[in-house]
Amino acid sequence: MNAELVSIVIPVYNSSDTLVRLVSELEEKLRPAIHYELVCVDDNSSDDSWKIISTLAANHACVKGIRLCRNYGQHNALLCGILRSSGKIIITMDDDGQHPASAIPKMVYYITKGADVVYSFPKEEKQGFLRDLASRLIKFTLSSAMGQMNARHVSAFRAFRSDAKTAFDQYRGAGVNIDVILTWAATSYKFIPVEFRERSSGQSGYTPIKLVRHSINMMTGFTTRPLKLASYMGFVIALMGAVVLFYVLLIWLTMGSSVPGFTFIASIVIIFSGAQLLALGIIGEYLARIHLGAMGRPPYLIRETI
Repeated sequence: MNAELVSIVIPVYNSSDTLVRLVSELEEKLRPAIHYELVCVDDNSSDDSWKIISTLAANHACVKGIRLCRNYGQHNALLCGILRSSGKIIITMDDDGQHPASAIPKMVYYITKGADVVYSFPKEEKQGFLRDLASRLIKFTLSSAMGQMNARHVSAFRAFRSDAKTAFDQYRGAGVNIDVILTWAATSYKFIPVEFRERSSGQSGYTPIKLVRHSINMMTGFTTRPLKLASYMGFVIALMGAVVLFYVLLIWLTMGSSVPGFTFIASIVIIFSGAQLLALGIIGEYLARIHLGAMGRPPYLIRETI
């Protein structure tokens, strides 16, 4: 029996159809083996999710409800729930019923045995070609931001020690990514393959386009590699320009004429202009993040708690 309190943090968005079932499953699979609290963070849902959370909190002493002022996003809602959790071990999981509660005892076990972070990842991705492709892009970007290739097994179903809350509490960035912040306080990782279930209702809010956008935000928010890429690209383009200049001079010296052709000149202009715009765009992303950070905008605001 685990005497330590375990905090299960769930970001909730339009999940009125799954919340009651999820709470019942947690109670069935975890009690009495694990002493836990359930922190449900309503990310300004447009359905009856908050009303259901209120009812669950009234009927279950272990349920704590937090309602945000507006929709801030999954990772911001998780940050809110993590900072307001009380357990020595923190579990995060989705609200759609895909993450099986039966995997939680094993995750808690590995944490008690010394792992700093434990991830349960799906044995097989079943989200469609475009969604799987976007997910791979996210994990590739996460590998770059985290500096670890094992980021390909990262998922939203994670467990970690409450000691890592220090890193979350001190975070003041414009964007939030739980997995990257965890790397600032963790060194030991454990990855568990789990059979994830199909969504019981509704559709995921993460479309391929949103995942790509999230990948770009994560890359520019937690690593300087895009800036280095822009520097390398500038060097390569300058080298190409030198080669073209050498070619033009060689033609003029050997043949006594200039290089003919509008297409040739237009191609060179397009290459150089495109490279400059791309580099400016990358620099602009970083400047925008500096601007947002200087504004001191909070990652979330709480409307009410239960």
